[in-house]
Amino acid sequence: MIAKEIRTKRDFCTFYKIPEEIYKTNTFYRASEYDITRLLVEGPSAFHQHATVHSFLILQEDVVVGRFALIHDQKLPEYVQVSFFEAQPGLSGVAKLITKKACSGFPHCKRMVIGLNGHLNYGAGILASNFGEAPVFGLPYNREYYQDYFPDFRKIPLVSYRFPVKPFIEYHHRIGNHPDFKGITVRKLNKMKLRQETEIYTFLNNACFADHPFWAERNVQEDYELFHPFRFLIREENLLFAEKDGKPIGFFLWYPDFNQLLKGHQHLGLKHLLRYYFTHPMDTFRFTEIAVLPEYKNSHAVQAMILSAIPYIQKSGITYGEGGFIFGENTNSIVMTRRFLERATGKKMEPHRHYALFETTL
Repeated sequence: MIAKEIRTKRDFCTFYKIPEEIYKTNTFYRASEYDITRLLVEGPSAFHQHATVHSFLILQEDVVVGRFALIHDQKLPEYVQVSFFEAQPGLSGVAKLITKKACSGFPHCKRMVIGLNGHLNYGAGILASNFGEAPVFGLPYNREYYQDYFPDFRKIPLVSYRFPVKPFIEYHHRIGNHPDFKGITVRKLNKMKLRQETEIYTFLNNACFADHPFWAERNVQEDYELFHPFRFLIREENLLFAEKDGKPIGFFLWYPDFNQLLKGHQHLGLKHLLRYYFTHPMDTFRFTEIAVLPEYKNSHAVQAMILSAIPYIQKSGITYGEGGFIFGENTNSIVMTRRFLERATGKKMEPHRHYALFETTL
């Protein structure tokens, strides 16, 4: 078995088509990561200004049986990231093959992490549960055996929580009867000024998540390249900003589960956009990110943003929400999320899906 580095357009096409073979009989797979994969693997993009990407096909007896990309980001200098990994079952020596390529390509790096796709904003995690249901948009999906390829690596668990919307809304109405939010106001994204609004989002991301595991500082162009392709799907109410005296202090990013518009290997296109606007068939939204600046942690900003989103969630007819991934080591966030959801639902909450990153020294 060998790893062949991609050099030609034909190789790139093969790289992108590998999931079609691996998931050809799987009804739960969604190809919604395709655009991000192309953006990072082939580029050019703002990410490539500070990151090096080498992509490989895994061949066994001249047959393509898998793929992976090695990414080194100068803003996360210690790590080689193994991204967009896909492989057929029953292969021997996959981890050894990838490690060898990482050591030879990036001899100055001390560690390697499997399952981080360039940046947390682009995607992270190898799915470790719930293989019998389609993923929520922006969350990973893979075959059950993927985690078995890295048995000697340190497993870094991540989880996501799913909750019914009705008690969630009722709870926030009960606790939201403040006479005011002490000067905190909430406004929607202005899509006519997407570039300027992205600057605010990037500033808040970097300020709020600077100490988060595997966080690397973002620049505006990177986030703009991420938002711009989805400008027709994202509504202005899907990104809310909390402000105090005109200063942005927090944000709430949420959106419907666009994966419910897709089947199998379809890519989001015009027909899906029309279906979204005219029939709105989704029953789930992704509670993607909510954060406030450290100095406003004890304010009512989070509550104000959620209350502002609720009328739009209700209008959409959505019945379930699912959060983004939370690192298992982030016990404060897990305790807060569980307490929050248990108060709303009156039921004990356990993670709905489990994911993992796999880390090792080089």
